[in-house]
Amino acid sequence: MKRTEVTGRASEDTAGPASEPGSGAVAEGGTASVESAAAALPSPDAHFPGVPGLLDGLPKQRGPVPVPAALPVAAPAARLRIRLWRLLPTPTGTPFTFGYAAVLAVTSLVTEYADPALVHSLLQGSSTDVAHLVRTPVLVLPASALWIAGGIASPYVLGFLLVMTALERRIGGLRSASVFLLGHVLATLATELPVGLAVLVGHLPDTSLHRLDYGISFGVAAGTGALAGLLSPWLRWPLLGLYGGMLVQDLLAFTDPMTEWGHLMALAIGVATWPVVRRWAKTHGRPSA
Repeated sequence: MKRTEVTGRASEDTAGPASEPGSGAVAEGGTASVESAAAALPSPDAHFPGVPGLLDGLPKQRGPVPVPAALPVAAPAARLRIRLWRLLPTPTGTPFTFGYAAVLAVTSLVTEYADPALVHSLLQGSSTDVAHLVRTPVLVLPASALWIAGGIASPYVLGFLLVMTALERRIGGLRSASVFLLGHVLATLATELPVGLAVLVGHLPDTSLHRLDYGISFGVAAGTGALAGLLSPWLRWPLLGLYGGMLVQDLLAFTDPMTEWGHLMALAIGVATWPVVRRWAKTHGRPSA
């Protein structure tokens, strides 16, 4: 009996109170409307297809990755043209070499097309022979460097353009001019003073005091020696070896021994400037304090 009553009560408690009429329909309708409204909302995954697992209500979980703009890359041929162009003087990059080359071009045209008597007079007046060095050294030392021995076809024209351009880009215009002038002046004096002494002791005739002496080769040789000190070893020593060997070969040919000795001395003068030009190269382009 007790067991039957307890079972009956449990059945009643489990069944609970009776539902009101129509309440089941309302509950089912509300659930359906909520589910349809949720289905109508766009899924976070819809904005980013192929990126599953995004959570609602959390902004900036995934987004389009910004792609940096590609930098323009110069073609190899264009880079080669730029490098080759830097080998030659320009008005803004190497004003000293560019302006000096323009002056040499004008004087070369004069020697080529002017009256021969006028040309000889100009060269004679600019010559750094012993007679002019005794009378007007300040005038003839710079004036003699305004002419190219051998004309525009001289190999020293190309050497001047390449060497002085490279040197000026590394140490500046005024410093390059000082190296050029130093080699030109010292090598000229070192070759002409022995000629004067030889004339005094009678080893050379008096006509040797008036021999024509002009050109840019001493300055180019000094610039080559100075530039070698600023290059890497695998460029420095081949440059000195090739140029120095060429000068020694010309000296052994004994066609113009005084001039060839002057070239070797000018090259040595340029090499002697290595400590100075290396210091200049470190400070070139830095703003002054």
